[in-house]
Amino acid sequence: MKKLFSTAKTTDERFPVEKTPEEWRAALGPAQYAVLRDHATERAGTSPLNVEKRSGVFCCAGCGAPLFSSATKFESGTGWPSFFAPIAENAVGAREDRSLFMTRTETHCARCGGHLGHVFEDGPAPTGLRYCMNGAALAFTPQDEEK
Repeated sequence: MKKLFSTAKTTDERFPVEKTPEEWRAALGPAQYAVLRDHATERAGTSPLNVEKRSGVFCCAGCGAPLFSSATKFESGTGWPSFFAPIAENAVGAREDRSLFMTRTETHCARCGGHLGHVFEDGPAPTGLRYCMNGAALAFTPQDEEK
């Protein structure tokens, strides 16, 4: 797989929104904490956001940063919410993930560093990318509620 990003992150990277583990635990539910802070993956097909069809914005469940527009969401058949592009070029960061005996590109919120999921090169046009996100890492705001 070609390198999708040149923004390899280190464990000592600083983000605009930073909290202690205790502060994150107090702010997030158990599933959100597991995904966003401990890099867990929710079970496929368990997120209601996978079948969300309304117009709106998918934001980081940790800090509220806008990450994906519903206009870029598509049905990937994987069981996780999937998008072909982030809402802005600097909304989502990436780093190499060598866990589970493979190399993948992990995605995270550029504002708080929360783990979102992974990006793959098997998505639809126009980007050819599939941002495969954990629903627990996202919060959805319907278009009529956007500010």
